[in-house]
Amino acid sequence: MGRRQRMGRLRASGLAMGGLGVFAMIVVGCTSVTQGNATIDRADAPVYQASVSASAAESSASSSAQESERQASVSNKAVHTSCEALSSSSVDAIDAVNKYVDAYNKNTPDIGATAGPANDALNHTADLVSGSLSAPLSPELTAALNGWVDAARALAGAIAGNASMDDFNAAIGKLNDSKTVALNLCDAAY
Repeated sequence: MGRRQRMGRLRASGLAMGGLGVFAMIVVGCTSVTQGNATIDRADAPVYQASVSASAAESSASSSAQESERQASVSNKAVHTSCEALSSSSVDAIDAVNKYVDAYNKNTPDIGATAGPANDALNHTADLVSGSLSAPLSPELTAALNGWVDAARALAGAIAGNASMDDFNAAIGKLNDSKTVALNLCDAAY
């Protein structure tokens, strides 16, 4: 038998003996019984109850404050996401529509070259804004942003369908009005 095997057996024996010693201490320690009767210190009971009540109230208030803070953060993020989607994409859409209007007013022979980009930009902003909407937004802001989406799609349809001047101007008016309402609510929500 090699030296290494003997050391391993000695180590295993030592661990087994140590484990038995710990087990014996637990058995001896848990079998001793304390004599006497449990009594309530009536003088300290109200202080203890007040301490427990205060601790529970403080814990509840802290949890409520943390949840309110979390909800405010989620709502703030949703507002920023949707309002930024409107703010950034509406600029490109309105620029593209203005180029289409300029080409139309100048009676440019290739007005279709500006109609396609205007249509695409309007549909892009509508998709971007509608995709950014989420539950934490207020109902008023959600309605205003949906108003922008609907107005952008309606104007895109008017451009694609070669709408009459009156229908086109009405669609432009709705787009401008919906943008104003939505951006004002965004500003108020910041």
